[in-house]
Amino acid sequence: MDQDSFAETLEELYEGAACGYLSTLPDGTIVRANRTFLTWIGMERKDLLGGRRFQDFLNIGGKIFYDTHFAPLLRMQGSVNEIAFDLTCSNGRQLPVLANTVQKLDATGRPMVHRITLFNATDRRKYERELLLARQKAEQVSGELKELNETLEERVAEEVAERMRAEEGLRQAQKMEAVGQLTGGIAHDFNNLLTIIMGNIELMQRRLPDGNERLQRAADQAMEATRRAATLTHRLLAFSRRQPLDPKPIDANKLVAGMSELLRRTLGETVALETVLAGGLWRTQADPNQLENAIINLAVNARDAMPDGGNLTIETANARLDEAYVAALAEPVPPGQYVLVAVSDTGTGMDRATMGKVFEPFFTTKEVGKGTGLGLSQVYGFVRQSNGHVRIYSELGEGTTIKIYLPRLIGSDEEPAGMFAKNPMLMKGTGETVLVVEDEPDVLAYTVESLRELGYRVLEAADGKAAIALVEQHPEIQLLFTDVVLAGGMNGRALADEAARRRPGLPVLYTTGYTHNAIVHHGRLAPGTHLIGKPFTYAELSAKVRRMLDGE
Repeated sequence: MDQDSFAETLEELYEGAACGYLSTLPDGTIVRANRTFLTWIGMERKDLLGGRRFQDFLNIGGKIFYDTHFAPLLRMQGSVNEIAFDLTCSNGRQLPVLANTVQKLDATGRPMVHRITLFNATDRRKYERELLLARQKAEQVSGELKELNETLEERVAEEVAERMRAEEGLRQAQKMEAVGQLTGGIAHDFNNLLTIIMGNIELMQRRLPDGNERLQRAADQAMEATRRAATLTHRLLAFSRRQPLDPKPIDANKLVAGMSELLRRTLGETVALETVLAGGLWRTQADPNQLENAIINLAVNARDAMPDGGNLTIETANARLDEAYVAALAEPVPPGQYVLVAVSDTGTGMDRATMGKVFEPFFTTKEVGKGTGLGLSQVYGFVRQSNGHVRIYSELGEGTTIKIYLPRLIGSDEEPAGMFAKNPMLMKGTGETVLVVEDEPDVLAYTVESLRELGYRVLEAADGKAAIALVEQHPEIQLLFTDVVLAGGMNGRALADEAARRRPGLPVLYTTGYTHNAIVHHGRLAPGTHLIGKPFTYAELSAKVRRMLDGE
């Protein structure tokens, strides 16, 4: 082929160049433009030349820069290079460009034309933006690394403190579990023994001839000792969080107000009782009997810390435990809204070392024979089992405040629980049939004899298999009364479920000294579950069975 066929004219090179070429008058009016520039901005040559200025294609910022910096600098220097502009194309798209401009003068030295070379800076702008982001990221990482190094010692100290708190919480949890396993292992058998002892003492009391005061006094003393033994077992179970709770909505103001007279009698004349009840107090959910016992325990401890008399204040309030507060605790406590019940005294107070041990079982500052060391541990166990928090504040010679925080109850229409009768009335049966299931022969014999004496027809079984056979044979059975822990591989809950399949709607009353979680979930009785704890008295048994049969 002829070499001349590859030759290109200067016009072709001008029109097809990769960059945009413009020629403008000194005022910016475009008088010439190549095809590349026309393609970029999407206009025809006839619509552009002589009628549009270069600065017309700039955005507002570009126009201001053109008038205040670009044009003066071009007049002064005669050329300007690498100036970044954004061109506004006909379709509204912004095109980033770099402009190199040379000013051509006439023979007299006056500006005649500006020759502008434009480079498409889209990719360059992208790279610059990525480079800027990378630089900012590097600076951020560098700053974080610098801060990391500067705060290393502080963070190590915080980490060590956090680990120590966690280890302390773990030690406390292990201690609780160890005591729970110890007490749980013996509680069932021990409470069975107490049930037999208490039942036979009551039987003896009922059958003692009138006028024999000496025997009656001996029986009363034996019964009191049995109750104290039962209380000790319940306190150990409370500390280990193994006691079955029956939580109900509680108005703490009503509960405290209802206890005032009882507390005044308990505290004696030398201690002045004051109650400060908050207006608009939230409701909480807990076992009312156990909360009442906790308040009494705290009041008795406060009384003992004021041997010469003093003031005891019981206060209620709405409270919020925030994230910062609970983060500093050794034990897990969720932040949120709580109902506060605080018991304060003006007694001897205690030092920090004593405060660190007061909730441990068997720890006491009282003289030998004056205390078991289980009162505060019972309070601690009950509150923690109720998903609450307990805190102690004390100063030597000034007094002590113990604060119980119980979670706020939201969204329940159930009527708040009030005070419960401590001495249930004796309630007789009218010939109803009760099936008693108990694997301890002496407890079974006592329970059967008591129910028969109360006027019930009683069937008895020592294990679940025998009980199921009786349920099938005797459709007249109106109540299943079963121990939770049974021999033979079927516990009380499994027996109740099996009986319910054969006799839907058959009421079930459980008894136990230790639950093994068969009917208790997370320390709380399952809804609809009825339980009488061992050891139970003749009157408690009569009242509970009667209420079950009456559907109360």
